[in-house]
Amino acid sequence: MYISRYYTTMNERSLLREKPIPMEYFEDPICRDVPNFVSAFVDSFVDFSVSGGLFLPPASPPPASQNVPADPSSSQLHTWLPSPDRLIAVGDLHGDLSKSKEALRLAGLIDGSGRWIGGSATVVQIGDVLDRGGDELKILYFLEKLKREAAKDGGMIITMNGNHEIMNVEGDFRYVTKEGLEEFRAWGDWFSVGNKMKALCVGLETPKDPFQGLPTAFRGVKEEFHPGFRARIAALHPNGPISGRFLSQNTTVLVVGESVFVHGGLLPGHVSYGLQRINEEVRDWIKGLSGKFAPDYCRRSNAVVWLRKFSDESATNCDCSLLKHVLDTIPGAKRMIMGHTIQMAGINGVCNNQAIRIDVGMSKGCADGFPEVLEFVGNSPPRILTSNPYMKQYTNSLNVDTKDGLGLLLHEHAQKQVEVKA
Repeated sequence: MYISRYYTTMNERSLLREKPIPMEYFEDPICRDVPNFVSAFVDSFVDFSVSGGLFLPPASPPPASQNVPADPSSSQLHTWLPSPDRLIAVGDLHGDLSKSKEALRLAGLIDGSGRWIGGSATVVQIGDVLDRGGDELKILYFLEKLKREAAKDGGMIITMNGNHEIMNVEGDFRYVTKEGLEEFRAWGDWFSVGNKMKALCVGLETPKDPFQGLPTAFRGVKEEFHPGFRARIAALHPNGPISGRFLSQNTTVLVVGESVFVHGGLLPGHVSYGLQRINEEVRDWIKGLSGKFAPDYCRRSNAVVWLRKFSDESATNCDCSLLKHVLDTIPGAKRMIMGHTIQMAGINGVCNNQAIRIDVGMSKGCADGFPEVLEFVGNSPPRILTSNPYMKQYTNSLNVDTKDGLGLLLHEHAQKQVEVKA
């Protein structure tokens, strides 16, 4: 602030004297770099305030040991990855930071302070960070911090788009909570303060105001929620400060070794359209390059983020024949791993474990379920890591011989799976 005020005062004095600031002043390397230092400081200040007290470590490219080809045009957006030594799949988080951390600790990925200790593990979070809870931004920042820490250790965290990410970028806030609106309202205040601080510094481009042109009142929304509603639109619309920064990094379809990850499910038409093409088009839409609404394959009941054909509560309702056809069209694919539909019985597999469902409704805003994650180690069969006290931790595995029923060794009084709309 003192530096910024100094620049402004110098500029005002020069104007009063009708004399320009000498060019030698800006040619001094120290003075030339100060605006960038100020900008970085302001960004860190805003991030710290919004994230609940996190300092994001510097971003670093993935190490060569990951054997991941660099593609500058894709902004590190990957569709196909080789099998890692250890792979962890995490289901829907829905704005519950405490449960999110519990799931990651369960897999030995973070310590008690929230620092990455997962080494070279690859983690796939299958989408739906947003809605139903009040820690949405805190989770986005926390995952970003872990991405950077993991990369330094040869690990990788991949986040995906769920239907709730798509809905929010489109401005559909039906499942936002009061706490979620308040979190975004606070973000809006801090972000605006940061922009005003930057505007004081000569040498910095005037920051873009994401609130410009947005209404201050919204029909059908209680007046007390208008500020939060407005801030959420500003943050999450295509190319918004939050959507462009965090959600544009998400994949929508991912193949890791023999496993296909997608939030809802894939149909033959999706595969023939092109998995890489889907990822790139959704990314470009979130970056504001292709209109207000998501591509058609992200909308309606048969969309990649909405499909429930392979996650119905009854195993006999899973279309195993269609699923097998889809997997046969994806080279090397043996299973599809999905979220979206809450499985109250826990992570489970059907159709000879070609369909594995990992949304356990862990968020307090959903079913407040016991955190569980799916683990693959080398070529061993996948196993379920669970915090459910009724099950023996770290020893539950998918029953590879199951043809129609649940592929999980359930405790005697397990609840049935339930479908939570959207």
